[in-house]
Amino acid sequence: MNVEQPLELLGGISPQLFMKRYWQKKPLVVRQAVPNFKPLLSRTELFDLAACDEAQTRMVIKKPESTTGWQLKNGPFERRALPPLKQGGWTILLQGVDLHHEAVHALMNQFRFVPDARLDDLMISYATDGGGVGPHFDSYDVFLLQAHGRRRWRIGRQKNLSLQPDVPLKILTHFEPEVEYVLEPGDMLYLPPRYAHDGIAEGECMTYSIGFRIPNRAELARELLQRLAEDAEDAIGVKLYRDPNQVAVDQPAEIPVQMIQFAQDALLDAIKDTSAFARGLGEYLTEPKPNVWFAAEQSSQLSAKSLRQSGLRLDRRSRMMFDNEHIFINGESFNAAGVDARLMQQLANQRFLTSKEMLRISTQALALVLTWAQAGWVQALE
Repeated sequence: MNVEQPLELLGGISPQLFMKRYWQKKPLVVRQAVPNFKPLLSRTELFDLAACDEAQTRMVIKKPESTTGWQLKNGPFERRALPPLKQGGWTILLQGVDLHHEAVHALMNQFRFVPDARLDDLMISYATDGGGVGPHFDSYDVFLLQAHGRRRWRIGRQKNLSLQPDVPLKILTHFEPEVEYVLEPGDMLYLPPRYAHDGIAEGECMTYSIGFRIPNRAELARELLQRLAEDAEDAIGVKLYRDPNQVAVDQPAEIPVQMIQFAQDALLDAIKDTSAFARGLGEYLTEPKPNVWFAAEQSSQLSAKSLRQSGLRLDRRSRMMFDNEHIFINGESFNAAGVDARLMQQLANQRFLTSKEMLRISTQALALVLTWAQAGWVQALE
């Protein structure tokens, strides 16, 4: 992608300019970001997906007569479990639809001017008239693309972020909108993190939300320390604790200060191993989501030769990234250098390699790619 080239998706500005002026700074409304946009899944297809165990689905119903005013249910939902279409005020939210539908995955890939390490998933919200999830804020960036019908958005910078107590949703207690927009199919609204918003369906409505992951420091530290611990022996070697100058003690239960220092030095040495640190981060960022399963390829026609002749593409569920030393795919890491490294980086960036490009790959790398194909991570390019 040429990040200097203006994009219709961003209202005629370039990705570079968007990141500089708007990303994590201020909202942007783009009229006809995707001209003449039509839903990529029909209502029937969406309801069928909501009934699948693999889909992450929630239902939100406005209940004015209840104490909290809201009801939240977790799916899957059979069609008969959904309220009547004529009943207003209900919404179903399907998370990660890009994992299940190729055209939705392709739409999400239009937002890859943001690093894959941040791009999370595409959620589809279906609502009947008056449906919504209440005024709230997200901790992540989001693009809200209107797919069908109209939705009225009220947005504002929110100083008071307190939430209503005893409500199953995170709804702001004192929402203070500053501006409102009505989005038609093809229109899009970008919102930075913690920008309060409330979207209400005006008639039957579908909205596509492209969301971005925000790792928090505690989660990142926990994951990295866990992964560093697994490789600690290789990274820092085996060094035994020694205390030739230990004196006799009259409080044997007290941990010696020098032992605390020894343990702290061991941890710092593990963190200082930049290669192990980068490897742990890449493995964590490409780890498939818990609900993702790959189907192993058993075809007798699958071979290194056939992959070289056909080219290959990443499965839409595969997450692949790289750094200067490693290639990461679906939670695993591999050292890479030279032509193979450049080709694997190209595969990660464009998500496919042509047969012409596959001719340049080494025998060793081709054998590795074959194991990925057998695991269902990549497929022959059609």
